[in-house]
Amino acid sequence: MTHLPSGPRPRVSTFDVVNAALMLTVLVVTLYPFLNVLAIAMNESQDTVRGGITVFPRHPTLANFQAIFAYGNIPQAFFISVARTVIGTVLSLGACAMVAYVLSRRDFLGRSLLSRFLAITLYVSGGLIPGFLLIRDLHLMNSFWVYILPTLVNAFNIFMIRSYMDELPIELQESARIDGANDLVIFVRIILPLCAPVLATVALFIAVGQWNSWFDTYLYNGSNPQLSTLQFELMKILQSTQAGADAMHSDQLKTQQITPDSIKMAITIITITPILIVYPFLQRYFVRGMTLGAVKG
Repeated sequence: MTHLPSGPRPRVSTFDVVNAALMLTVLVVTLYPFLNVLAIAMNESQDTVRGGITVFPRHPTLANFQAIFAYGNIPQAFFISVARTVIGTVLSLGACAMVAYVLSRRDFLGRSLLSRFLAITLYVSGGLIPGFLLIRDLHLMNSFWVYILPTLVNAFNIFMIRSYMDELPIELQESARIDGANDLVIFVRIILPLCAPVLATVALFIAVGQWNSWFDTYLYNGSNPQLSTLQFELMKILQSTQAGADAMHSDQLKTQQITPDSIKMAITIITITPILIVYPFLQRYFVRGMTLGAVKG
């Protein structure tokens, strides 16, 4: 039986030790707040008042989440939030991609003028009152489309997608045009598949904004419970538990022995969980989509 000669052990440098310790510290600092919120959300409410909860619940329970979902309008609000997120993301992404493609065309005569016009919107806003009057005059009040149409086109997203498109070889479009393809065919069958990284990145931005939005519900659909969103309902629950403004909610929390801090942490978990579920599927595109079109060669 032959024994292979053992070579020298790899040397561990001081840099490796310091780097590993630093990365471990960053990992702990990053994960601890989330794990602490999750532990409080899943801990028995009256026990949480004693303090000392770190990353593990002392008395695990789902009562805090059950108290939130016991409110009558939560299922409908959840459906509206999912619908506005999916529809809003798909339509807004398509609209921004089409405008970006037009701006990326070097033969488009109004390219510079339109780009400057869109850039102005990044710095100047019409304001809350003119925006409200515009929505009212367009008859979008108490309408589901008030969640979709005002945010259909976003200048920042357009510029990000256009920068990515500018990096694509122009020869791809020229060869397709020689083969008889029109602009629609080039856009759908050539440009969009090549822009998957930046489209996934922008889709994540749009989806997070749609999912977290509640102020537009407050302004335009606050009196219509059928169009209320999950974030708006959770905001109302949080306000009622903190201020005791709603007697029914306060009595319910008192009966179920639920404290405002536990409700707050449970609401936080409910809010961020869908994004945490979606993000891993887009993460491989995220960094590439953020950086590849950022600097023009």
